[in-house]
Amino acid sequence: MNQRDEMIVRLGCFAGVLLVMAVWELLAPRRKLSVGKPWRWSNHLGLVALNVILARAVVPVTAVAAASFAQSRQWGVLSLADWPNWVEIVVAVTVLDLAIYLQHVLFHSVPLLWRLHMVHHADLDFDVTTGLRFHTLEIVLSAFIKLAVVAALGPPAIAVVIFEVLLNATSMFNHSNVRMPTGLDRVLRFVVVTPDMHRVHHSVIRRETNSNYGFNLPWWDFLLGTYRDQPQEGHERMTIGINHLRDEKQNERLPGILSMPFGSSPGSYPITSERDDGDVAQDPKTR
Repeated sequence: MNQRDEMIVRLGCFAGVLLVMAVWELLAPRRKLSVGKPWRWSNHLGLVALNVILARAVVPVTAVAAASFAQSRQWGVLSLADWPNWVEIVVAVTVLDLAIYLQHVLFHSVPLLWRLHMVHHADLDFDVTTGLRFHTLEIVLSAFIKLAVVAALGPPAIAVVIFEVLLNATSMFNHSNVRMPTGLDRVLRFVVVTPDMHRVHHSVIRRETNSNYGFNLPWWDFLLGTYRDQPQEGHERMTIGINHLRDEKQNERLPGILSMPFGSSPGSYPITSERDDGDVAQDPKTR
């Protein structure tokens, strides 16, 4: 698949999932939002456009192109196995998802990386565009990490396309402000991260922020002990965001979003932080 076809597939899936989740949020919202949606959405989508342009300028090689290059030279672990193509695709998508989980934990562990990642967590609301809100430097760094994983793994190019589409789609799905039957949520949690599962991760309470890291597959949280079933305050009452970053002008406008890692304290949210503020963070509504 050439880069043009890849871009068409990814853009089409992005637009389709965004539209579906936006309509679902309107028809069946899970929580009442606290910040004006038009303002947040315009800044978040502006950030997406900026990230696409700058990331492509800094990292012109896509993960799909890297996979094709690695396979042509028989690089990577999968080149050592003589497996059917469909098996390699399943293994590659699963391993790439594990890599994203581990990367996510890393960004919560290292204070310098958390400064970048806290841009994602500082959103004062939780809806489909939260899944698109990442600092440009985090996007660029993630692209380099992904290229390294692809080179080491040597996956089929189509597996990387599938993974990229799934990651983007599930990120929008599990960040959406949508209501679904409790029974359906329970069943889906065995195969995909649901909005109620991932919303816990966006709580201001530190022990909840540092849980439920999965974006696509939920299994890593179950297996590695980072799963938390429900938020302490319940989904309707929980506070979204970061305890010490509550300024709407700073958090939801593009200049503030981009400058946040350089002018705001990371607090004691990082897993490896030596500070002990109890739970950082008691919910600001109860302090």
